[in-house]
Amino acid sequence: MKSKKNKKNAVNKDVKKAVKVSVVKKEDMFEARLHKHYDELKWLYCELYQQQPNPLNYFDDLIKNLKDFYEQREAYLKELDIAREKNTNWYKGNDFIGMMMYVNNFSGTLKGFEKRIPYLQESNVNYIHLMPLLTSPKDEGDGGYAVADFRNVQEELGTMEDLRKLAKKCHRNKISICLDFVMNHTSNQHEWAKKARAGEQEYQDRYFFFDNYDMPRLFEEKCPQVFPTTAPGNFTYLEDIHKFVMTTFYPYQWDLDYRNPIVFNEMVYNMLYLANQGVDIIRLDAVPYIWKQLGTNCRNLPQVHTLVRMMRMITEIVCPSVLLLGEVVMAPEKVVPYFGTIEKPECHMLYNVTTMATTWHTVATRDVSLLKHQLDILASLPKQYIFQNYLRCHDDIGWGLDYGFLRYQGIEEVAHKKYLNDFFTGKYPNSFSCGELYNDDESLGDARLCGTTASLCGIEYYDKQKDKDGIQSAIDLDLMLHGFLLSLSGIPVIYSGDEIAQYNDWEYKNDKYKQADSRYIHRGAFNWRKAGRRKIDNAIQAKVYQGISKMEKIRLQYDVFSTDANIYTLNTWNKSTVALVRETENEKFIGIYNFSEYEEMAWIDEQDGLYKELLTKQKDFKASGLKLLGHGILWLWRSKKA
Repeated sequence: MKSKKNKKNAVNKDVKKAVKVSVVKKEDMFEARLHKHYDELKWLYCELYQQQPNPLNYFDDLIKNLKDFYEQREAYLKELDIAREKNTNWYKGNDFIGMMMYVNNFSGTLKGFEKRIPYLQESNVNYIHLMPLLTSPKDEGDGGYAVADFRNVQEELGTMEDLRKLAKKCHRNKISICLDFVMNHTSNQHEWAKKARAGEQEYQDRYFFFDNYDMPRLFEEKCPQVFPTTAPGNFTYLEDIHKFVMTTFYPYQWDLDYRNPIVFNEMVYNMLYLANQGVDIIRLDAVPYIWKQLGTNCRNLPQVHTLVRMMRMITEIVCPSVLLLGEVVMAPEKVVPYFGTIEKPECHMLYNVTTMATTWHTVATRDVSLLKHQLDILASLPKQYIFQNYLRCHDDIGWGLDYGFLRYQGIEEVAHKKYLNDFFTGKYPNSFSCGELYNDDESLGDARLCGTTASLCGIEYYDKQKDKDGIQSAIDLDLMLHGFLLSLSGIPVIYSGDEIAQYNDWEYKNDKYKQADSRYIHRGAFNWRKAGRRKIDNAIQAKVYQGISKMEKIRLQYDVFSTDANIYTLNTWNKSTVALVRETENEKFIGIYNFSEYEEMAWIDEQDGLYKELLTKQKDFKASGLKLLGHGILWLWRSKKA
């Protein structure tokens, strides 16, 4: 019979042996993942950089570093990788609800953010998008999108260690984190830019430098301007070194040259470094712009898709629990290709930019025809294509609508953009909206819209007028829009503050923010005092917060809201109402939305049984000839089980 001491030693040996086997398996796992993608990754890499001397040397360096980043991942992240590999649909259910915010506005610091996790949980949020928080110049930071150091956090927010600890706490509370990865450019204060400016050729080769304007002039012939009014042109002349540098966005943001394999490798390492801090979703900022080629418009080039495909494979090798979210603010036909193909995927998720803009167009026109057309296009896409849906974000609303469709209704682009901007800035007769314009270009008849959802819906306007009926109508519109958002296929994301009907921050005009432009009107600090009113009966904040929360909880209860549901629209024979159907083998849902402030009818006629109205819990509801109040909403559901 063995002694207790011998038994203990035997157990310890068994544990050590098990741990050793576990470690070996995890190492084998990396090799297996690499083997799966190695041939395609090598082929794409060498094809892309075939003009470079010895591209295999750069490729070998990439592979070596991928292994290093894998080994540096914390154990809990490796376990998360394994779990999500087994359940690749982990983000596609009806239980994923997002919120985006600036850390300084929401909690002050990263450490302070931890104290706000209970509020997020109360708000049904399990996915947070932390707006740019990496080191950037205070005066020329573009809201954090001019990154000076990809491996450090803005000093006033905390440290990278604070971010790592926050990510770990969020994971313990089943909250996923999204972080921006600004890959098109760096700040002119980045280490590379400083060395380039000092004359080091190796670092000038990481950007687009020219000794005279001959080449920039040729680029300008085809390359459109992003901000023609506030930042005209695509190049900036550096007086101190007598050179031109490409600056597609702002003069202090220098475009990276991905024709140089060192740039791709080093930026991948920066991305993986952020993933190793516990970031779950990497938002690829301005991804269509990352490859520049003379004689083209430098947008959406085939090489961009090669780069994104390689990044997708790299994350699947090193950190397969991490998702890529592509920011593609383009026409619909330019957006969908960034999903790649089913066999060779690129981004896991994309922004549903067109539906966002079309939704606000529908608010202003009270005509759902374009929105229905847009929903029908989305319904025709493969279910594997996951969109992130939103009513607004940190940026402006651009009117990228389907003007080919609108022309059949006699609507012309320039005149219609003016109407929309006049409506949402309160210039149009009987408008209730309080928005502001950004980048107003009178020569093109174009501008972008800014404002919080509550202010665009009229809650701010009617509140100032002390018009109770107007306030209620505006709240109804706000809730109807959020209900529509929550019934779309994909992931709903709310901008922080919208859940408590936060108004525009007009103090941005008083130099409250450095380099303030009109986008800061909807980037104001979260009002925790008003958030405290979310539980006070009849308070505006309570009506909006509780109304949204009610719909979010209903969404969580019914599988028909998962992304594998079939989606289609019904004809309502009414220009102001739209009916969206979600259907699975066992359930059917019909969401009906009135974009008019007046009572309207939805002339649908579904003869497949009686429904339950989920918002009022009314049973035995006939889905036929339905009357909706102004800005009304109906959520009809029925079980298809016998």
